[in-house]
Amino acid sequence: ISGCASLPPFSLTEAIRRLLSVSSHNAINRLMAPGGFWDNQLAQLALPDLLGSRGGVVQSILSSDLFRTRLRREMNYIAERGARRAAPDIADAVRLVGIDNAAALVRGGPNAATTFLRSAMNGRLIDTMLPELGEGLRLARDPIVGQLLTALTGVDIGGVARLLAIEADNAIWGEIGREEAFIRSDPRSTRDPLLIGVFGSK
Repeated sequence: ISGCASLPPFSLTEAIRRLLSVSSHNAINRLMAPGGFWDNQLAQLALPDLLGSRGGVVQSILSSDLFRTRLRREMNYIAERGARRAAPDIADAVRLVGIDNAAALVRGGPNAATTFLRSAMNGRLIDTMLPELGEGLRLARDPIVGQLLTALTGVDIGGVARLLAIEADNAIWGEIGREEAFIRSDPRSTRDPLLIGVFGSK
């Protein structure tokens, strides 16, 4: 990597930590903002098939476009709460994870550091978000969605929360990866001398 030889040995490791820190901070802040998941076409969560087959008027309500749109919006709002719960875990992992081959990560593809961190965390964000997402489903902000979910029997809220957590996990890492790719392509936008020095010299 042109320019890297003149940097102290620790700088490449610090550069990867800085890259992950800035990428995750920007991504999580965007997803935690009001409408963060809903307004982001790449991060927006799909509606899980959670309600099954119901009869009569209830089924007609549940299958209506209006209700499904409101339910999808509610699920994406709940995911924002999950991202807020996940943020400290990501920050801790960036600070504490061992980085054995920082040079390879610097030379890697546009999402190399994100892929490395996600693998190191080994699904931890899903377990971190589960309690928050489960609580969000029980206390739905949308009154119509909340009343219908409360009235329905046979809905496995824990199972729905896990499906939602898996989707939110994918969306969070996808957004961090996109932010990493952007920084690698334009490190000067960060105004960070270390990121510019390392990734601007590739």
